[in-house]
Amino acid sequence: MKTSIVLADDHPLMLKGMTNFLTSAGYEVLDTATDGRAAYNLIIKLEPQIAILDIRMPYKTGLEIAADCKINEIPTKIILFTFEKREDIYLKAKELNVYGYILKEFAVEELENCIECVKNNTPYFSRDLIPSLEKTYKHSDLIALNKLTKTEIKILKFIASNLTSNEIAEEIGISPRTVEKHRSNIVTKLKLHGKHNALYMWAVENKEIF
Repeated sequence: MKTSIVLADDHPLMLKGMTNFLTSAGYEVLDTATDGRAAYNLIIKLEPQIAILDIRMPYKTGLEIAADCKINEIPTKIILFTFEKREDIYLKAKELNVYGYILKEFAVEELENCIECVKNNTPYFSRDLIPSLEKTYKHSDLIALNKLTKTEIKILKFIASNLTSNEIAEEIGISPRTVEKHRSNIVTKLKLHGKHNALYMWAVENKEIF
C-alpha cells in the first residue's frame, strides 16, 4: 500500500517538482495546496498518513497547521519543508510533535529517507540543520534523542523533573518495573554510564530539546 501524502508550498514550481518527485518515487500524492488554510482543509478531508508543508505560507504557516493538528488530535504526521535553519523553529517543531524537518536544498537527497523514518514513527531532522544548532546542543544528543520512542521521551521529561520510578508509573498508568525497563532502554540508546545520576543529568541538561 502506497504512503498517502498531502503536499503544500506557495511556490508553484517547487510544488510541481516535489509532486513529480514523490509520485515517481512511488508515493501517493492525494492533493496539493498553495496556502496553509487549503492545506489544513485537505488534511482534514483526505486524512493522509503524511503532510509535507512549507513553513512560510499564506493564511497558515506549517507550524500553525502542526499546532492545529496536535490540538485536534489529527493523526497525520507533519514534515516541515523549508530553507530556514532557525533554532526557535526547531524547538517549536519538537514541541508540536513534528516528525520531520527537511531543508529544501537537500530535499532530493533526504526526503525519501525522511518519509521512511516517519512511516516507522521515527523523527527525522535534516542533516544540515544539526550543525546550525551545535552552539546550543551537541550533535550526538540530538541524534540520540531521535532513537527514543514517544513513551521513552515522556518518561525522560518526568526524569528531568526529578520524579521517581514509582511517581512516573503513577503518572502514566504503568508499573514501576515497566518504568525501570524504559529507563534501562533509554540509558542504552543514549549510551550513558551510571544508570540513575547520568540519566537524570542528561535529562536536565537537554530538557529543552525533547
